[in-house]
Amino acid sequence: MQIHIEGSRLPGRSCGPDGDFAGYENIHVGVQRKDRPGELFGLIPGDAPSASWTLDCTAAATADGVEISGPYVQNRLGGRFVYLSWGTVDDGNGLFSMFRRAKLMFADVGAEVLETAARSGHLTARLPLSDDRGRPLCGRVRPPLAEWSAATPA
Repeated sequence: MQIHIEGSRLPGRSCGPDGDFAGYENIHVGVQRKDRPGELFGLIPGDAPSASWTLDCTAAATADGVEISGPYVQNRLGGRFVYLSWGTVDDGNGLFSMFRRAKLMFADVGAEVLETAARSGHLTARLPLSDDRGRPLCGRVRPPLAEWSAATPA
């Protein structure tokens, strides 16, 4: 199965400071590899018009429903999920320094959507990548903000 993540409304290359939010420059976002916060897939600049990632994974039917696993699927207490990691990229050495993450939980996907996705081979999440203040989206991203479907990518 493939997980397709389609992001819109990116926050830009710089933001802040704003209240308790520190200011950041040269912002990028990517998908964090399982158990490796420093290893990112598909790093995209924060001022891109959109962002998309396609992740290869495995979907298996279990007594509890469909279980998704793969190199970019985290598995912690509370369930399986994908991290979108936000950070800055150093102009000199290209080093990525994470400052926040968004979590896309498979527990938030309806059972019918997961079952259909397992059969079709496609699970798609569509979401804005900035919050209501224009900052990089973080925390657990739930429906209706994240729209999950068994559709092929746009």
